[in-house]
Amino acid sequence: MNGVDVRDVPEHSAYEITSDGTLAGSAFYTLRDDQIVFTHTEVGAEFGGQGLGGRLARYALDDAAARGLHVVAQCPFIARHLAPPVDSPTNRRPRAPAHDD
Repeated sequence: MNGVDVRDVPEHSAYEITSDGTLAGSAFYTLRDDQIVFTHTEVGAEFGGQGLGGRLARYALDDAAARGLHVVAQCPFIARHLAPPVDSPTNRRPRAPAHDD
């Protein structure tokens, strides 16, 4: 995977990721005032297993945040990238303090 590029393509209402100049996937959205509603994400089968979907989702979410847009994730793939990772400190339950008896 030499050249990977991700960008917003407003005329397609999608963020698109290309690999070596070939369209590999898209995250489709609808803009509503200060909201971006992600409706569907797809990555071509021939590009599976390369992490392109995750890269596309992270870019789209980072760009939306930088633009001050509130994200609505109707797309389950995008929604999974909104949740903190399982090992994230925000997902860990606090432990009871140890007592020296």
